[in-house]
Amino acid sequence: MVWRVLTGITTSGTPHLGNYAGAIRPAIAASRQAGVESFYFLADYHALIHAVDPAQVQRSTLEIAAAWLAAGLDPGKVWFYRQSDIPEVLELAWLLACVTGKGLLNRAHAYKAALDRNSAAGAEPDAGVNVGLFLYPVLMAADILLFRANSVPVGRDQIQHIEMARDMAERFNRRYGEHLVLPEAALDASVATLPGLDGRKMSKSYGNSIALFAPAHELRKRIFSIVTDSRTPGEPKPAEGSAVLRLYEAFATAEESTRMRAAFAAGVAWGEAKEILFERIEATVAPMRSRYLSLIADPPRIEALLRDGAARARAIAAPFLGELRRAAGLRGLS
Repeated sequence: MVWRVLTGITTSGTPHLGNYAGAIRPAIAASRQAGVESFYFLADYHALIHAVDPAQVQRSTLEIAAAWLAAGLDPGKVWFYRQSDIPEVLELAWLLACVTGKGLLNRAHAYKAALDRNSAAGAEPDAGVNVGLFLYPVLMAADILLFRANSVPVGRDQIQHIEMARDMAERFNRRYGEHLVLPEAALDASVATLPGLDGRKMSKSYGNSIALFAPAHELRKRIFSIVTDSRTPGEPKPAEGSAVLRLYEAFATAEESTRMRAAFAAGVAWGEAKEILFERIEATVAPMRSRYLSLIADPPRIEALLRDGAARARAIAAPFLGELRRAAGLRGLS
């Protein structure tokens, strides 16, 4: 039996270490398993919810595509495409929207967070909230369900979206028959959500991220700016909740992680711990960085790969959407 895995990254910024450890790396690893069909998309429609600079959306698409390829993605063995090159996604999103209760979308974390921010600021509940943000879970469900994905690698904060996609698929199937596959969330609890420089989730929106392919000197500078406590050398350092340790364990072997935890217990100096972290990450990133710089300098090469991937993806999506249209009653009169 073939198992389908699908994931994507929103094209709204430069890829960071959290993107690599939480999405790119596990997805590429899954693509190399026997009996697995893998689908990877650049979510440029999703980026429009918040993006105001068209040039940045385009640049981010280039950078993220280059990052996945540099990390080892083989476009000849997977489906690698740009979301906006698959018009069937938007049509399925409408079909799903018509079977989805508004109450379900009211519970989406991103929408609720926007309401909470407005409430705290004394503003109208929906101030600054566009329909794209509200319908984000529907579009994400369409991305997944169109290709009948069995598994979706996600961070812990994205699990709700998979649950909502399952709910939408169940509603569609109850109304029109068993057509949509119910996806499962694939979570690596150890690296699904990495901390940023300030200890919060690493995120471009927080400004606390570490660019995946930053030059070595910039990588070291960012790592040394990670917030730590005032414990001096010789004082045991707390393992739980330490951004330094969590980042290290996301890139280290089990044996290396054990040694680092022992060093924390023995009172390693924060500067020394950060140097060890830098060396571990640099050892992983340096070979990929060289490939990335070569790819980023050749946009036509990446464009050709994305267009080829979209053509192959649409060969699957178009017939399936035709099946869903007929099931919903969108049929020719003859």
